[in-house]
Amino acid sequence: MSNKLPLAYSLQRGTSPVDWCEANYRFSPIIAEYYNTISSFFFVLLPLILIYLFKQYAKTVNRGIYIIWTLFAIVGFSSAYFHATLSLFGQLLDELSILWLAAAAFGMWVPRRHYPCWLNKDRQQFQLLVFIISFVGTMLAWVYPWINSFALMCLAVPIFYFLIEELKLYAESNSIIDCNFKFKSFKRCRNARVKRLGIRCAILWPFALTCWLSDRIFCDLWASLDFPYLHGAWHILVAITAYTICVLFAYFDANNEHPEKIPILKYWPSDNFELGVPYVSLKKQIDQIQ
Repeated sequence: MSNKLPLAYSLQRGTSPVDWCEANYRFSPIIAEYYNTISSFFFVLLPLILIYLFKQYAKTVNRGIYIIWTLFAIVGFSSAYFHATLSLFGQLLDELSILWLAAAAFGMWVPRRHYPCWLNKDRQQFQLLVFIISFVGTMLAWVYPWINSFALMCLAVPIFYFLIEELKLYAESNSIIDCNFKFKSFKRCRNARVKRLGIRCAILWPFALTCWLSDRIFCDLWASLDFPYLHGAWHILVAITAYTICVLFAYFDANNEHPEKIPILKYWPSDNFELGVPYVSLKKQIDQIQ
């Protein structure tokens, strides 16, 4: 496929070199991959909840969290458009929205101690560096669209490296202890809760990646079993993993940059149900938790 295809051609259905295992136009005459399209909207539904839950965080710590959840929703819409049309433009829109979501998260949340020494822990300079790298990546994505999905997978390496490094700081307790947040046990309980959420990410990511690879490599097998829907499962699992990672890094950032606000990891709709939706709350006064 030529690297200089006109935009009009890239907008046409079926022009993407990527075609997932699900049979095209099986359930709808206008949607190429029906279940892959529908499952993409999981990326849109989550931000609707998270924007509400992070109102306090946005007001007192970093309003940039709204950019993250907006980009998260854009990933969902872009993915749905790609799977509905299988157009080259849709593929690039899908992949570039993921790239810029990752770029925004890196720029906002990578702890300063991990910056290159020549940046002197200056977040604005680091964000500029991330922007330049992402811009170059965007240009290359148009030149080599066939390699984009594999290149984006490589982003998981630095993401999980930073996640593991941060979790090491919050691994003081393996047990659930006195989670009524009484002062003497507050820190230990808080660390244990963060660690458990990190373990959730560590469990979900291999399952998500297995779905992506299996759909990509063993399509004939799954088609013979009449179950070509693993890419849709990937959408759901990676959406849960991705937003959970964002919540964790929002917590790490609040704890690193604004420890006096006492960030707390909580869950919606019930704080006692840790399989709910996690979010970051802030306790401004220690006597509020005694």
